[in-house]
Amino acid sequence: MTPRMTAGLLAALSVGLVAMASAAVPEACNRACLKDLARSYVAALVAHDPSKVPLAADVKFVENVTPMKPGEGLWQTASEAPTSFAVYVPDPISEQVGFIGMMKADGKPIELALRLKVRHGQIVEAEHLIAAPRPNVLANLHTPRPGLLAVVPKDERSTHAQLLKIGASYYEALVKGDGSLSPFADDCERHENGMITTGNALMGAPAGSPKLGCASQLNTKVMSYIKRIEPRRVWIADTQTGLVFGLSQFRHPMKEDHVDIVGYPGMTRVPMKFKPFDLPAAHVFKVSGGKIHEIEAMGFMAPYESKTGWEK
Repeated sequence: MTPRMTAGLLAALSVGLVAMASAAVPEACNRACLKDLARSYVAALVAHDPSKVPLAADVKFVENVTPMKPGEGLWQTASEAPTSFAVYVPDPISEQVGFIGMMKADGKPIELALRLKVRHGQIVEAEHLIAAPRPNVLANLHTPRPGLLAVVPKDERSTHAQLLKIGASYYEALVKGDGSLSPFADDCERHENGMITTGNALMGAPAGSPKLGCASQLNTKVMSYIKRIEPRRVWIADTQTGLVFGLSQFRHPMKEDHVDIVGYPGMTRVPMKFKPFDLPAAHVFKVSGGKIHEIEAMGFMAPYESKTGWEK
């Protein structure tokens, strides 16, 4: 074989190998792919069939801070997929998708927060947080607030990095009791497990007391019983909808049986007669124009100082 023939053969071989390698590695999952994957995953839960989604052989799966195997937990009890209440946060940059929605398990309504992490076309991490909302708030979990689903105008969008920073700032504002530490909009409204937890007077306040927004509520120090929020995992953001998905663990040592209220007329103290507990939680923040307008949160009570299930 001549040198020219050898060079030609090597070049052809090289091109073939590159083509084979490209074909073997799936393309990164884009926004539509991630949303479809989340829908398929929930459908597989209801079908009780993990084989219906591309789970990696070594997938890590945690439900309500408990490590499990696919086929366990909600895989056994899911009975109806979400219908109208479903909020997706697809993030092609991190190849993760966050989700909060209403579905049924054993025929009863539950609120599910879901995180999926994808690598090379396979789900390598799956996380469930499950809570059972009170019957009197189910009307607030029938359909998402329009703002959570709206596309943000291009001139009001934040970058991916900015969105993650804004989402993370919420936890700092909360644990420090300082509404100035996060960019809350004047119309910011927070829902937790279906309960509307801003826009009202403090519980137990005299009639006619001021209503509080996201920032002013924190400034009263009514949340000062939350001593630590750790870990804070704010990894997922969608620049088109301005949504940020965060997971965290609220730590409540409850060493005092009250909190002292600051700057609120007619109130100086709120009783807090609770035993120590954790609150593993998921939050979706709607950011437009650099400010937080809506917060949709859910969580459940766990023993104090619980592990997250993701420790190495």
